[in-house]
Amino acid sequence: MAIESTNPATGAVVDTYESDSDRREAHLERATDAFEAWREVPIERRQQRIAAAGDVLRENADEYAELMTREMGKPIDQSRSEVEKCAWVCDYYAEHAAEFLEDEHLAGEPDAETKVVSQPLGPILAIMPWNFPFWQVFRFAAPNLTAGNVGLLKHASNVPGCARAIEEVFREAGYPEGVFTSLLIGSDEVDAVIEDDRVKGVTLTGSEGAGRAVAETAGSELTKSVLELGGSDPFVVLEDAPMDRAVETAVQGRLLNSGQSCIAAKRFIVVEDVYDEFVDRFVDAMSDQVIGDPLEEETDVGPQAREDLMRELHDQVEETVEMGGEVRLGGEPLDRDGAFYPPTVLSDVPENAPADCEELFGPVATVFRVPDEEAAIEKANDTRFGLGASVWTEDLERGERVARRFESGMAFVNELVKSDPRLPFGGVKDSGYGRELARDGILEFVNRKTIWVQHKAGEETASVE
Repeated sequence: MAIESTNPATGAVVDTYESDSDRREAHLERATDAFEAWREVPIERRQQRIAAAGDVLRENADEYAELMTREMGKPIDQSRSEVEKCAWVCDYYAEHAAEFLEDEHLAGEPDAETKVVSQPLGPILAIMPWNFPFWQVFRFAAPNLTAGNVGLLKHASNVPGCARAIEEVFREAGYPEGVFTSLLIGSDEVDAVIEDDRVKGVTLTGSEGAGRAVAETAGSELTKSVLELGGSDPFVVLEDAPMDRAVETAVQGRLLNSGQSCIAAKRFIVVEDVYDEFVDRFVDAMSDQVIGDPLEEETDVGPQAREDLMRELHDQVEETVEMGGEVRLGGEPLDRDGAFYPPTVLSDVPENAPADCEELFGPVATVFRVPDEEAAIEKANDTRFGLGASVWTEDLERGERVARRFESGMAFVNELVKSDPRLPFGGVKDSGYGRELARDGILEFVNRKTIWVQHKAGEETASVE
């Protein structure tokens, strides 16, 4: 079976790839064999390999950036930034992995040595989305391969070229065959891979529905899982917000990756005193963004990744308007080739409308008016999602106090919600569980084994389970 990738800006076929369905068993066996050798490779050599992967990324940055843009429509300058961020996460674990995986000595009996050691689990399946087709994979692969696991990638069906290119990065960096494998298989084959006894963990970045399905299958097999799911991040603007920075960041936060980001600011919650000022300036700034060919340097907003996704987004907008929401900007697909949806701002959105309670995965911002700080916090937390959140205020102590009250995995004061290799990344509620990146990320798929070494026998021994 052939797999096509299509350029969402033009509708043209980018390339065609052969499916791995017939070779799935061989790939799983090869990964299992590779793990037995890879786990024994000293951490210093594994760090050298991930550093080399960062070098390969930088050497081929333009090629990988153009591939991303052609397959899923990301503006080209953002594609280049994504490649550089992938190289950064490789650098980070090349420097810090050994430190994170060191034996942890714990206080115990005076005549015994007690410690916790971190040992790799085996083949880990990563089910990854199309919106950040390199970054999502590397933030999984860099820590987990360096920890001694091997990776199996089931990438989104519309970015097969990116999947193959990532596999080539690791090959060129000197990784042994089977340490990282891209599986070009259908979604209907994922359960069979998770259920395979050789697979020791699964991580998914994607929709809430996909997360529930993966968690159910992994749970039935008692297989460790990590889920990074959707988000509807609140962007809270208090009356003393630094307005210039808040408006500038609000536009960036909503339109990065043409609005297709789990951690994008989606619900803009503004206190009464500055609501009109913020909305007027926000709408003006959103309308100034350049929509166009994502391969052109001046483009700010490219197409949505697929026509069907754009239609789903527009259905959510239309239903919100039918329920009483007001369109301040945009609100209609553009009359041109490609899956282009314009920057859109909605206000006066009623409770339970799609723009109030669902994730809008595209360049659509929803603005809410609230009377004060307490109401802003209540509205921010009035969602089943809990990925990221931000608050804007000149009073940093106040900002931190509000940030601590957000029901989210991450909270930022006067800053864009973003992922950073040095900080744990993940959510709560229906945004998933587990953490990626930093020390937490490299420890998700290891066996944290307790070891007790008795130096001398005591007269009496007590055993407590």
